[in-house]
Amino acid sequence: MIITKLMSGLTTVLLLILALLPASYAYESMGGPAQISSKDKYMKNVTQLTNQGDNGEAYFSHDGQQLIYQSSRGKQQCDKIWTMNIDGSNKQRVSPAHGAHTCSFFYPDGESIVFASTSHLDGQCPPKPVFPSEVRYAWPLYPYSIFKADADGSNLQRLTDNPQYDAEPIISSDGKKIVFGSQREGDFDVYIMDADGANVKRLTKTTGYDGGPWFSPDGKQIVWRAWYPQTEKEKAQWQDNMNNNYIIATPLDLWIMDSKGDNKKRLTNNGATNWAPSWHPDGKRIIFSSNMDDWHEDLKAFGHNFELYLIQSDGSGLVRITYNNVFDSFPMFSPDGKKLAFGSNRNPAKPRATDVYIAQWDEVNAQ
Repeated sequence: MIITKLMSGLTTVLLLILALLPASYAYESMGGPAQISSKDKYMKNVTQLTNQGDNGEAYFSHDGQQLIYQSSRGKQQCDKIWTMNIDGSNKQRVSPAHGAHTCSFFYPDGESIVFASTSHLDGQCPPKPVFPSEVRYAWPLYPYSIFKADADGSNLQRLTDNPQYDAEPIISSDGKKIVFGSQREGDFDVYIMDADGANVKRLTKTTGYDGGPWFSPDGKQIVWRAWYPQTEKEKAQWQDNMNNNYIIATPLDLWIMDSKGDNKKRLTNNGATNWAPSWHPDGKRIIFSSNMDDWHEDLKAFGHNFELYLIQSDGSGLVRITYNNVFDSFPMFSPDGKKLAFGSNRNPAKPRATDVYIAQWDEVNAQ
């Protein structure tokens, strides 16, 4: 089954893929993590860290020893936030037991975390928007607010107070700023605020989708994903999306800008869905997910096979990292650049579920 210009909202919500091609990978169904054999550039010893429910957006702590991620494990109807060691051990829920949760991140000191949540609202999970009957793939915009907590989930405090979507928080390496995506002004834009929620500033103002922002290691630049409607039909569609709190799948491109919102530059322009960007620790390259190599000429559409890619911050030097026929996304390097965490559907025992994987990163000895 082919997905026409599929878009997901995560770094915000886990990508739902309904039909996947079969894959042949080794999987250990018993005991600890599974070693996965695949044709991946620069990646060695790919290991599956989760095996229950859907899991995604696993991001490293500043010391590189833990991951924080969202999961529906335990048969939850909406995601909760969990932490674990990088070997998959010591999984701990750190978000409230009720509400939907997404987009978590460690503060640099390792003592606090940030995530988006609807736990301030009544109900176990927020109701989904009603999509038009002709819409097959859409991303609901739940009324998330951004929260801070101690690393164990205690001392929860709300940082944003907005009746619409606030999510996708990423903290600068000095711990002073949070960049995030928000629907607060009738459009969907990238914002920045102090780490305590003060001094909120809008960084993007072009009508359309601006989301998934991520600070460069030095905090001086931000990479994000964007789509700007051009035709009257696209503009009407976008306004309907904002009015009804969802986003219909669109193509996406990567952009970078200064952390103050200046010097915006487009990095990709291929008609595909390019998303989930984050930075290599060298501050010169960006890793992201895209379906750019899954074009189906007979249907004039991109398919559902998302792979990982590296690109220079000036838009040059594109390198494909993963080579398989399933979904790979949500990549993040460890702060020392020696490991890569990502989400994937490459486990054939769970062909429609996303799990967290980790790999050793080695460009020196790559074949």
